[in-house]
Amino acid sequence: MNATLGYGMVLGGLAFASFGALVGLVGGMRRNDSAFRWVMGCVFGFFACMLGANLVMEFALLTNDFSVQYVAQVGSRATPTVFKIVSLWSALEGSILFWGLIMGTYVFAFALVHRNEHKRYMSLALGTMLAVGVFFSFLIAGPANPFHTMSPVPMDGPGPNALLQNHYLMIIHPPMLYLGYVGMTVPFGIAVAALLRGEMGDAWMAPLRRWTLVAWLFLSIGIVLGSWWAYAVLGWGGYWAWDPVENASFLPWLTSTAFMHSTLVHERKKMLKLWTLSLVLGSFVLTVLGTFMTRSGIFNSVHSFTQSDIGPTFLVFIAILLFVSIALLATRGHLLVAESSIKSALSRETTILVNNLVFVAITFTVLLGTLYPLISEAVRGVRVSVGEPYFNKMAVPGGIMVLFLMGVGPMLPWGSSDAKTVRERFWIPAAVGVAVVAACLVGGLRGFYPLLTFGLAGFVTVITLRELALPVKVRMSERKEGFVTALVGSATKARRRFGGYIVHLGIVMIFVAVGASHAYVTHTSGTVRQGESLKVGEYQVKFLGLASGQEPHRTYVATRVEVTAPNGSVSELAPRMNYYERMTDPIGTPAVRTTAKEDLYLSLMAFSQERGTASFNAWVFPLVGWIWWSIPVLVLGTLIALWPARRSRAVADAKTPEAGAPPSAGDEMNRGAA
Repeated sequence: MNATLGYGMVLGGLAFASFGALVGLVGGMRRNDSAFRWVMGCVFGFFACMLGANLVMEFALLTNDFSVQYVAQVGSRATPTVFKIVSLWSALEGSILFWGLIMGTYVFAFALVHRNEHKRYMSLALGTMLAVGVFFSFLIAGPANPFHTMSPVPMDGPGPNALLQNHYLMIIHPPMLYLGYVGMTVPFGIAVAALLRGEMGDAWMAPLRRWTLVAWLFLSIGIVLGSWWAYAVLGWGGYWAWDPVENASFLPWLTSTAFMHSTLVHERKKMLKLWTLSLVLGSFVLTVLGTFMTRSGIFNSVHSFTQSDIGPTFLVFIAILLFVSIALLATRGHLLVAESSIKSALSRETTILVNNLVFVAITFTVLLGTLYPLISEAVRGVRVSVGEPYFNKMAVPGGIMVLFLMGVGPMLPWGSSDAKTVRERFWIPAAVGVAVVAACLVGGLRGFYPLLTFGLAGFVTVITLRELALPVKVRMSERKEGFVTALVGSATKARRRFGGYIVHLGIVMIFVAVGASHAYVTHTSGTVRQGESLKVGEYQVKFLGLASGQEPHRTYVATRVEVTAPNGSVSELAPRMNYYERMTDPIGTPAVRTTAKEDLYLSLMAFSQERGTASFNAWVFPLVGWIWWSIPVLVLGTLIALWPARRSRAVADAKTPEAGAPPSAGDEMNRGAA
């Protein structure tokens, strides 16, 4: 019953998406306003069918309906309820089904928010999004169908992948990443609509920017949570290994970040129109490529699913996307001409352009290193390995350049500037950066790249705080407002500018944490008897003994460890081994003592109850926690930037005439651009 009902809803979603895509694209090209009502109905139908199919699968998982093949594959009576729920995305077929729900939700939300605006674009945009929905609905109905039936029906199942139920971060990490991936469908549809129309009005740029920023935020959270999961679960003493699937999420993040900066130049100077749309199209193609890399099984990764039959289908879809994107840019791009040009090398628009080029260069470098083993095997029959040294050597200098430009860009004015003004704005942040490096050297820190990172972080932080504080200072002096009132007033008047600088501070935190945790890590390993100690850095780790226990879905053996910190404080940690019924090898769970300064990271490698011994890997990672703590900062800054403008402004944008918004429509955004 569940299989029949769920599969029927998937077929309904495929029908709604197909009809809506056809009507939306044909009606939009013919400028048939009556088609929009049909498209809206199809959007709602697609969303309802995807929601219903997912609810049916969740019901099957919770009720242990092993007649459904996917439940028999990942379900288990012993699995705790919370992991039964999240097992929806623990394997290939369920993750694609969940993907369809997120896509339906995004398209429905976009249609609902803009149903009374941008009528000349909406049918084309929604038709494009539903065309993408056709592909994913086809996958769910065909190669990745989770609603196949089982005969005979098994009495129990193996449960989800043990790695995916070994830590609660797996409850939120995949949905955040999926929300980032699938969210790129909306800006892709907006960009295609603009190219088909041959124009990019200021009012249409606003939803393009906002929906890209929404997807960017979820993608950022997903990437950081993924690195935290790798750190907290896998026990290898790291959080980023340039794994192919890690790279798959990083690639669209790079291009979408470049897009967000490019929009500033587009709005302020009416430049880089074609380049801006190219970044949007490229970001979506990279998300589909990343999905292929994750779910086709062609890469050997802890993140990827097993070998599947959907790889060829994805390759065909990627080829279609590339063809459509290149064709649109080639045939319609000449209509999106720049209305001005760069006047000076010492200008904000020049810095943003250079910043974009650096982002694209890093993207190409990471993409080449990720795909080269596959290309080599296909062409020469030899499987080569491209590891962390290549990526660090090629990408780290680009990252340093990005950090430098994060400070230089806001410091320079739009248009042109004289050398004297630049010097006046430059010398205090530069002096702070030099002072930071000097303080690090006095403290005994060495290393070119980490010291350069810390110095540039100080440089960028001073400029960012100055840009945040300047409007507050002006309001306090001119309007005689209190600090809190001036702060709120400044943030309200230029939300994007204010939010963007807060995001910059979060990115600086990540740069500093990565630089410190990589350059100054301390590592020790060894085997100790009960009552003996292991020294790692300035910490004393004393092994107190072993303890075992049982949970509904696993058993475990934990070590009791007493940790004496450099300041003399004493605490206990319990790194352990988890044993799952259908796995021959245990899965370790490291124990982490976290402070603002550093993490003590203990991983249990082996133990002997007879001899009373345990073997540990131990690390001290300076500042590594700042990576995870950057998430609230990124969320806060993005939400401020996304907060809607006053109703009067929204109404004015909604009533933009057919030829495009008048120059005044973007004035507030331009004044707030940073």
